[in-house]
Amino acid sequence: MILEHIGDSHEWHLATLGEGEHATHVSVPLPIIAYQPTKGLSMFSGGQLAHGHSHNGLKLEEDKLVAEDGSKVYDFSITKNTASLLFSAVLMLLVFTAVARGYKKNRGRAPSGLQSFFEPVIIFIRDEIAKKNIGPKYERYMPYLLTAFFFIWFNNLLGLMPGAANLSGNIAVTLVLAVMTLVITLASSNKYYWAHIFATPGVPKPLLPIMIVVEFLGIFTKPFSLMIRLFANITAGHIVVLSFISLVFIFKSWAVAPVTLAFGLFINILELLVAILQAFIFTLLTAMYIGGAVEEHHDADMQIGYNEDETAPHAAH
Repeated sequence: MILEHIGDSHEWHLATLGEGEHATHVSVPLPIIAYQPTKGLSMFSGGQLAHGHSHNGLKLEEDKLVAEDGSKVYDFSITKNTASLLFSAVLMLLVFTAVARGYKKNRGRAPSGLQSFFEPVIIFIRDEIAKKNIGPKYERYMPYLLTAFFFIWFNNLLGLMPGAANLSGNIAVTLVLAVMTLVITLASSNKYYWAHIFATPGVPKPLLPIMIVVEFLGIFTKPFSLMIRLFANITAGHIVVLSFISLVFIFKSWAVAPVTLAFGLFINILELLVAILQAFIFTLLTAMYIGGAVEEHHDADMQIGYNEDETAPHAAH
């Protein structure tokens, strides 16, 4: 039940009423879009594959779309996570279009409405994250930092709602976010960034080959950590909450309900803090990685080490 809840699906399951053979599943069918090299493109409602049924030679096995004859199937369906992503994208467009209208309407005046709620958050990201970690070139990266922060925050909160999708706990989504951070970092990098990797200053020459390998791997381990951190924290929170609730059904006793519900509620409230905390950490680390790529060279000023004709290190100017 827990793995089904946190995983993706070809239907949006809302509730199950009743038990056993008399149970009624309340769900929203989602579009199935599949391509088979032998049959071409197929598009139909996911409801036709419910309860083990097949349609047009296709069926679901453990929520994976397969062909009855075993042939190859390319699945482009609108799954639960995809639908949730589209919903959050539309929600963000509506919210921040309203915020932008507020800025135009209240120019020179105190903010109001949605603008008054989001403005402190936007200013915090600009002043405390972008400016401090990227420097003078921060403005060009603000759209991505703001988009990443609010996309993660919104979807973390939506994932805590009953019947919602676990979009932030999908490793494919966190992978794409991490890859975008990697691409932006590498595209923004200057020659000093690469010089630090392939000719790390202050490192003895015998250790330089080792440091080159370590620094080069660091290019990829940093976004990898972003991907795993967001995926693991959000998924773990859902699993813990559902585990506490499941104890009622495992012990089949109302006696454990007060304890399990109390702990489940506590973890669920804690997840509200984790939702914004994970968005903040992802945005902060992204800004730090970008800042390291665009930072100008300082080692020439500080002159690490000694000159042959001097007995003291160079002073930093």
